[in-house]
Amino acid sequence: MFLSFLTFLNASDLKVFENLEGSLNIAGGTAHIKCEKEAIKNIMSKYPNISISIAGGGSGMGIKQVSSKIIDLANSGRKPTLEEIKNGNLKLFRFAIDGIGVIINPKINIDTLTTKQLQDIFSGKITNFKELGLADAPINLYTRDESSATRKVFWDKALAKSPISNKARVVSSNAAMKTAVSSDINAIGIISLGVVNDSVKLINIDGIAPSVENINNNTYKVARGLYLLSSGEPSKLASAFITYLRSSEGAKIVSKYGFIPVNE
Repeated sequence: MFLSFLTFLNASDLKVFENLEGSLNIAGGTAHIKCEKEAIKNIMSKYPNISISIAGGGSGMGIKQVSSKIIDLANSGRKPTLEEIKNGNLKLFRFAIDGIGVIINPKINIDTLTTKQLQDIFSGKITNFKELGLADAPINLYTRDESSATRKVFWDKALAKSPISNKARVVSSNAAMKTAVSSDINAIGIISLGVVNDSVKLINIDGIAPSVENINNNTYKVARGLYLLSSGEPSKLASAFITYLRSSEGAKIVSKYGFIPVNE
């Protein structure tokens, strides 16, 4: 049973919001959302003159919107390209490291897949579970849209940039991926480790478990930074939000949701 984080808040960590008011709009990558929602709840409970909204849409959309100053901060699950940084005058603030895992429905009796098997599954070469030594059943492949950093990092680091089948079913967020895979007994998909719960089953890659320990010791390599991005220097309110996420209490929230906190 989790007690409210407000019970344990260090007053000095929230103190960065003293004498601040106004609104802060955040959008983009969906891996960040649950973690940041808890931080936002803490902030707005103590400082009712501050309003912070958060939305998804994917990292690519977030980068475009912050570059156009439609939003104040973008969530991104990848480092922006040099062109994106230049065009949007982007400032990068990494606050966590997240792994990306392969998930299946818990009723499927698979514990590990090789890199080659994953490449063949996601390219559409392997389309049936009997090709993996299981009963005859079609594989229903799920992926994210091309603006998703979860998809891009998985494609780069797990698939070594081998193709992803255009027959894969596309979902809009990590939460939607979890729902889709948990409700489809023949599903295989990809997800942020910070979103995983018992409704889906994580698969080892080449025998290596997608765990915080293995990300830390660099044996599980399908990982990425979670960033907050501003166009130009962040506003005082945006800067305070970044500082809070990187504080000791922010690190507790980050860790609670399965991420590795960083402060750089």
